[in-house]
Amino acid sequence: MFDFDVGKLLLIGVVALIFIPPKDLPEALRMLGRLVGQARRMATDFQSQFHEAMREAELTQIRDGLNDLKQKSSMEGALNRVADMLEAPAAPKAETPAASPEPPPARTGLVIVEDQPAPEPVPPSPESAPQAGKSA
Repeated sequence: MFDFDVGKLLLIGVVALIFIPPKDLPEALRMLGRLVGQARRMATDFQSQFHEAMREAELTQIRDGLNDLKQKSSMEGALNRVADMLEAPAAPKAETPAASPEPPPARTGLVIVEDQPAPEPVPPSPESAPQAGKSA
């Protein structure tokens, strides 16, 4: 955290001996230890409160989701949705005759191109048409 090495600790000790007399040094170190302990406890309490708040926020979201699901699945919720649909203005629908849905076309190897016009039917030739007066 603070990255103290031996040189820094010796420097802090020398400065402490200059400003704090040797007879008061043990009590000053005890006081420093208490302050560090209090700071660590405060940091731990803050972390635990933060984690608890996060858990409560997640639980609140889960609880709200469950309440929404419960309302949607209840009869009252269904009736409320129907009432909302009835109150909403209905969009005008184009009147079309009721037709049965067409089944999808069978898959074949043929490719249907809809952009080209269909070929005109060829009239039967007189040679291929059966003649009425002749018997076979």
